[in-house]
Amino acid sequence: MPVPNSSAAGATLSVGACATLACLLEATAPKPGNVHRGADFADMTFTDFVVSAAAIGPAMERAAERGVGATVLEAIRATRRLVSVNTNLGTVLLLAPLAAVPGSQRLDDGLPQVLARLTARDAEDVYAAIRLAQPGGLGTAAEMDVAGTAPQSLLEAMGAAADRDMVARQYAEGFRHVLQTVAPWIVEGCAAGWPLTHAVIHTQLRMLAAYPDSLIARKCGSQTAERAASIAHRVLQAGSPGDDAYVHELGELDFWLRSDGNRRNPGTTADLIAAGLFVVLREGRIQPPYR
Repeated sequence: MPVPNSSAAGATLSVGACATLACLLEATAPKPGNVHRGADFADMTFTDFVVSAAAIGPAMERAAERGVGATVLEAIRATRRLVSVNTNLGTVLLLAPLAAVPGSQRLDDGLPQVLARLTARDAEDVYAAIRLAQPGGLGTAAEMDVAGTAPQSLLEAMGAAADRDMVARQYAEGFRHVLQTVAPWIVEGCAAGWPLTHAVIHTQLRMLAAYPDSLIARKCGSQTAERAASIAHRVLQAGSPGDDAYVHELGELDFWLRSDGNRRNPGTTADLIAAGLFVVLREGRIQPPYR
């Protein structure tokens, strides 16, 4: 069903459409270090992300009735039937609670209730989804490891991982960064008159600079993640989207992130961007055409 929005155009988007469109807009924007329509990885292509975006829509459409864990597992199963690599686990983990907020409620009001209702079954389904997706760079944990038995509380598990994973941190902190940082920064960029793609890229840079990407940290170490944050800050200091110096520094960041076999891919930041786009689409805070 359509969700309440402040614009007539936004009101025509269902929850599933918001989820699919958010993923498409995130993947299409030529963000440094990520797969996009002008840059594939050796084992992961833009088409993989497009197919994944379409695959998760039906699961997200039913999230309010089925709950978070079942939605995550259904979305990952749908993805893996069509795509052989992990394109969207972090994104799905973020979108499912947002999509589970009933259409009659604002996200700020409904999300705390969704998180408070998480059960042991949600934890079982999410752990099963993580094992099915086979994300890179997970390693092992001293407690509540995803390779073991699911805990009774998904929120406790996410809280235990919050210091090393920005997706888990959203569960532990009420999606604070998605709702209060990423979404407003995207809207702010559009309000400045930038194309949506520029607003998305600028938001990625701000997030990278402020919060070193946790996927880079897991795969390459905290020093590499801090280095990525430092270079992102340098891009921001160079000017605004469209400025020659900004474009030059953006290219330097992109080149550096794509070195080392794309292991420096800021994938967690991309997940947060997708979630932020879902928020602004659901709430009608950006207007079509989405360019």
